[in-house]
Amino acid sequence: MGLKRCKLSRKVQLRLLEFFVLEVTARSAADVLDLQANTVALFYRKVRELIVEQAAANEELLGGEVEVDESYFGGVRKGKRGRGALGKVPVFGLLKRGGKVFVVPISDAKATP
Repeated sequence: MGLKRCKLSRKVQLRLLEFFVLEVTARSAADVLDLQANTVALFYRKVRELIVEQAAANEELLGGEVEVDESYFGGVRKGKRGRGALGKVPVFGLLKRGGKVFVVPISDAKATP
């Protein structure tokens, strides 16, 4: 299974993936991107299926307890700390207990687009 035969443009697919990660509902994402809600719901379902498929194929990555969180990296600076701190890079991470840490820099950690 994959999204190779998807009729949506690559740009729209990436935008939908961003919305998926930010937990934007299918209906809201459809409204923002001017798509049918059923199209977005199907895309979200296929993404979930791919996640399950990859988790089953690579059980050592997601087997057992896994922690998910965002954090901010950057030098010590005066001013606001945490969300919205200037000069800090937000990072999304997965931590497998007693195992590896997987991180990806993200543009922002907001739950809404």
